[in-house]
Amino acid sequence: MLSFLPSLLLGLLSFTFYTINTFLWLIPIVIFSFLKALLPFHHWRKFFSYLLDQMASNWVALNTVNQKLFTKTKISVKGLEKLEKKQWYLIIANHQSWVDIVVLQRILHGKVPFLKFFLKKELLYVPFLGIAWWALDFPFMKRYSQSFIKKNPHLKGKDIATTQKACKKFRHKPVSIMNFIEGTRFTPEKHQKQNSPFKYLLKPKAGGIGFVMSTMGDQLNKVLDITIYYPEKTPSFIDFICGKVKEVQVDIKITDIDHSLTGDYINDRAHKIQFQKWVNQLWLDKDAKLSEFHQQQ
Repeated sequence: MLSFLPSLLLGLLSFTFYTINTFLWLIPIVIFSFLKALLPFHHWRKFFSYLLDQMASNWVALNTVNQKLFTKTKISVKGLEKLEKKQWYLIIANHQSWVDIVVLQRILHGKVPFLKFFLKKELLYVPFLGIAWWALDFPFMKRYSQSFIKKNPHLKGKDIATTQKACKKFRHKPVSIMNFIEGTRFTPEKHQKQNSPFKYLLKPKAGGIGFVMSTMGDQLNKVLDITIYYPEKTPSFIDFICGKVKEVQVDIKITDIDHSLTGDYINDRAHKIQFQKWVNQLWLDKDAKLSEFHQQQ
């Protein structure tokens, strides 16, 4: 609606909207987070979990209003038809920009459960956000390095046990677990440094979702394999809020989770090799999909 304004003004207005919207919802989320923490009753905590998820969902909805108000970005999506809000999903996507997160939240809002990211346990202590993430049931995990385990063998398997405990709340509450398995945003420099065998992707890091499947494999039902493509150039978040991103193309592939992939990724070497082959095939297919997008230009 206001996309005719100069890009610098668009960016300023849009950023202001994002900031106000974030604080608008962060304050009640933090308040209800403390109430959730103080009340020891299961049914009350369950009630607050759903209430807090709805607040976070409203935050996403108003961010989408912001985008439609200040930009003309066209987001073309294939594969949304069969998504269900009462489902347990593992979501995997390629990662090129912080805009990816905004796009994913926008296209999946109201179609799948609110997106949850596995977070390092240290992030629990980030002021305000840590308690908000806890209240929103983001799983916090404690990862131990192999060298640390060798020095402290009594802690072997404790990281998985801790995460399994954190994820018990999802047994009766649908969830979408999000993971960028490249581990970082794609750049030509990183691609060259890695000597990646993929044309448009960095090497996938299977450990992250291997860990998720080891802890939640019996709860998750579907994989959403999402491919994001920017026809012009990979945008920055500033480009996006200034209205400089004309189009985004997204392809969503839905598959059932093969529960033979839900073994012990950490300690079972044969399972680890099988799982890495599965991830590598996902990435070969995604690279082919990106090649299709490029050829259509």
